[in-house]
Amino acid sequence: MTSIRGIAEIVLNVHDQGAALRFYRDLLGLRVISPPDLAGPVFLQAGPGQAGIPQMIVLVPLPPATPPFERPRTLHHLALEVAPEDFDGVQAQLQERGHAIRTVKHPVIPSRTLYVDDPDGNEVEIICRVD
Repeated sequence: MTSIRGIAEIVLNVHDQGAALRFYRDLLGLRVISPPDLAGPVFLQAGPGQAGIPQMIVLVPLPPATPPFERPRTLHHLALEVAPEDFDGVQAQLQERGHAIRTVKHPVIPSRTLYVDDPDGNEVEIICRVD
């Protein structure tokens, strides 16, 4: 039997890689870990992971003529964990940049959560645990 240890990567197709990088790298602070000479996808580290495999979000550029995504989308949303002391700062930064913030109570985990859309309309959850 296999024992899954975590999520290694989430791969997102993007229409505008520059806009996606400004959101995930510049706004949310994910670090680019792909080699500078790698053409195409950009690998961003979202967490340390385990046993040398970082948690990643990979941005794969679509051809320029690709039509906009339609709903319903295959990916419902992705969630990124932040430290409790960073939650308010992330929320403020998103609001200052004009992102519409949606908040709800998580149905399972005692947490603070907010939802925002990335430049391609993917819903991104920001979550931190509270006790």
